[in-house]
Amino acid sequence: MAKDNISGNTYDSKLLGRLAKYMRPYRVIFWISVILTLLLAAVAPALPLLIEHTLDRYILSGKYDGLNTMLLLMLLLLVVQTIIRYFHTLMTNTLGQSVIRDIRIQVFNHITNLRLKYFDNTPIGKLITRTISDLETIANIFSEGLIQIIGDLLQLVVIFGVMFYTDWRLTLIILVPMPLMIWATYIFKEAMKSAFQDVRLWVANLNTFLQEHISGMAIIQYFSREDQEFKKFEVINKEQRNAHIRANWYFSIFFPVLEIFVAISTGLLVWYGSKQIIEDVISPGVVVAFLMYINIIFRPIRELIDKFNTLQMGMVSAERIFDVLDTDEFTPDTGTLKPDNIKGAIEFKNVWFAYNEEKWVLRDVSFTVKPGETLALVGATGAGKSSIINILSRFYEIQKGQILLDGIDIRAYDLRFLRENIATVLQDVFLFSDTVKNNISLNNPAINLDQIIDASKQIGAYTFINNLPSGFDYQVQERGATLSSGQGQLISFIRALVHDPKILILDEATSSIDTETEQTIQSAIDNMMQGRTAIVIAHRLSTIQKADKIIVLDKGELKEIGSHQELLRLEGYYKNLYDLQFNSNGI
Repeated sequence: MAKDNISGNTYDSKLLGRLAKYMRPYRVIFWISVILTLLLAAVAPALPLLIEHTLDRYILSGKYDGLNTMLLLMLLLLVVQTIIRYFHTLMTNTLGQSVIRDIRIQVFNHITNLRLKYFDNTPIGKLITRTISDLETIANIFSEGLIQIIGDLLQLVVIFGVMFYTDWRLTLIILVPMPLMIWATYIFKEAMKSAFQDVRLWVANLNTFLQEHISGMAIIQYFSREDQEFKKFEVINKEQRNAHIRANWYFSIFFPVLEIFVAISTGLLVWYGSKQIIEDVISPGVVVAFLMYINIIFRPIRELIDKFNTLQMGMVSAERIFDVLDTDEFTPDTGTLKPDNIKGAIEFKNVWFAYNEEKWVLRDVSFTVKPGETLALVGATGAGKSSIINILSRFYEIQKGQILLDGIDIRAYDLRFLRENIATVLQDVFLFSDTVKNNISLNNPAINLDQIIDASKQIGAYTFINNLPSGFDYQVQERGATLSSGQGQLISFIRALVHDPKILILDEATSSIDTETEQTIQSAIDNMMQGRTAIVIAHRLSTIQKADKIIVLDKGELKEIGSHQELLRLEGYYKNLYDLQFNSNGI
């Protein structure tokens, strides 16, 4: 599995600039967070200063009358810090969740408008990872990353300022291990960059594997492949575990090393500070305060490392998200034509089409369909039948030739308008986890229940739907698992009918329906086709004998065209297909 081309830089001004645009609607929350961050930095050295003052002024001097006052001040300070931290955490998390909500909406909207070719080459699990897991990581940039890093840096500046003002020599003694710590931090940061990239990669791979295999569980069980697929899962899961262990291993080394630097600074402070106290250069309160400063300094430093890792991981995820948003896999929508009435005349003029360049699926295909006619497409698997309906709806773009609708190039029509006038019933019916009613209307507010009931009666599916628990409000499980394939197909027929298309496409639409049900709805299909141009793909030649035109395709080329009887008289490709199905018995 190839790695994504992601740099994983901790700081990328361009990426941060793009993320900052999403904060504009929440600038009030952002500035409140910044102000609270400044307040936290300002009060950070207050407690050590109070303790220093209490120790030197009252305890060591034997003046106990002011201790209660100092104690109350310390308690008040802790309460104030707690309140500030509460609102700071609340504001930063609100900011982060608000930003990723907006980004997630944009990502989903972007994905739904990408052309099908993008999904042919992109695993669905990868997109799920981008939309959910990666976006949650981006939220941490705001709730635990950027603002927190600024706060920790400000806190360090304030504390170092107070320390240098109090005793610059003591401060320098404490900072002796700092160069080594900075060097260790840099090594740790570089190691974590690679580790985080591996973690995100294997999370995406694991999601992709699970999505594919759970969706295809029936195939796995039909062919008794549970053990083999489990072994594949074990390998991917092991790699994902190892990626996390590598990241945690770096943490397990770095933080003990950091504690060593803290111990060295503490030891140097005690050694030098004790000498200064004995020589009466500084007071004991100063040394005690500096001991507290060491913990206060190294705590934000430890947190800074963690926050930098959070920021780094968020930047990796941001690159992945923007990689999706920057994907320009759109069907060009420059057409503006929205006529009041579509007649349904279709013409293919010397059309060449390939999913991949020069691997032609359709070769110089030309034909016409008059308004209200039914065109049938037949041919072996891979002949190009489904490709014709895909390019008619502009799910894929042709490389050569022209496709006309009512004498006008389909690219001149508004894309949404074009697709709204074409309804397709596919062999592989997809049903959402929703009610039967919503699966039919697709939540189109213009389609009411009366229209759905009327269409279901025309198709002959009203009785079976009405007998379901809750009827049209019956909750269909994912991919229609609780319905038979035939029932799902009937729902797809109703879906096509209620959208009242001018062009109806049936792609092996009766293949999942038993013979008795097929006979029941055949007249309903004929009614659906009345006044509509229809394109039918079928392997059962018995279902297309009434078609006005039948086109025979072979390896992307149009071999024969004519009515059923005309093609039989040619004794060519169609006659051979017919004889294979009916054993030349003249049926």
